[in-house]
Amino acid sequence: MPSAHSMISVPLKVGTVVMPSRLALAPMAGLGHVAMREVIAGFGGYGFMVTEMCNARAVPQENRRLSPVFRWRDGEAGSLVCQIFGGEPEEMAAAARRIEAEGLLGVDINMGCSVAAICKKGYGAALLKDPQRAVAIVRAVREAVRCPVMVKFRSGWENTPDLAVDLARRFADAGADLLTFHPRVAPDRRSRPPRWEHIRAVARAVSIPVFGNGNVFCAADCARMLDDTGCAGVSIGRMAIARPWIFAELAGTFTPDEDVFLRTALAVIDAIWRHYEPTRAIKMYKKFAPYLAANFVFGHSLWPALVRGETREDMADNAVRVLGPRPQVASTPNAFLFTA
Repeated sequence: MPSAHSMISVPLKVGTVVMPSRLALAPMAGLGHVAMREVIAGFGGYGFMVTEMCNARAVPQENRRLSPVFRWRDGEAGSLVCQIFGGEPEEMAAAARRIEAEGLLGVDINMGCSVAAICKKGYGAALLKDPQRAVAIVRAVREAVRCPVMVKFRSGWENTPDLAVDLARRFADAGADLLTFHPRVAPDRRSRPPRWEHIRAVARAVSIPVFGNGNVFCAADCARMLDDTGCAGVSIGRMAIARPWIFAELAGTFTPDEDVFLRTALAVIDAIWRHYEPTRAIKMYKKFAPYLAANFVFGHSLWPALVRGETREDMADNAVRVLGPRPQVASTPNAFLFTA
């Protein structure tokens, strides 16, 4: 098996931009916020990161200093893609214009979220049921901006690659510069393994880069996805929350030591409380904690101990008390805690 970094460090042209790495942080609601991205950025190794999904209708009027999701550090703008969701081409185009005007790297169109509250409005993965509207959105966004336009999408609502292949071709024809493909049907919330062979079918169908997404937990997984599917890069989500150094580790620029978990927990606490007010910060940290606990053999019992209390000081004390003794690390994080 080739080393993961033998390919991921090869620059990749996406539209008019050259990415320094073929790794990307996937968009994740409640997890891919500015504080978490700051911690990940401290390790490096990625080509770009994607924000939490932002409502296209709200983006043109958002205050980036106050919005919990449409928020970024000035230093990350050039490697940050903003993901938007919505169902009207004109609204998506207006949001894209605001994103480009702010100097962000690019725009990502959400066609993968299968949460009922999103889909019942015709947004996210629901757009896969309306290919004409989905393509119209990509075309409208493409016509509105010059920056890279990306689409994150799933297999559809049936477990075959046919729709995904057809849509991939139509998205490329409409002007998309990069596709991120998660090969699960829309109702599936990670209850079944992703169908990596569907990534291969999509990657072969288009000439633009396709990033694979789903169940990459280590360097061997990353290398296998690249080799088996022929995708141009890999988008990593929850593993990057559990182990924010994963991009640097895959790139061969960082080797974690025994104390990395405690240092990272304290860094996350510091970043969250700097970027958000205390009431929101405690909720955000407690959403992160199951991913941290998932790294350990007895993560289910460690998790409650990590989140006792309601203050920043409580969380820092918990981290030192629980992680300072260096609990036994699992070879692969417990994915069951990822859905906690």
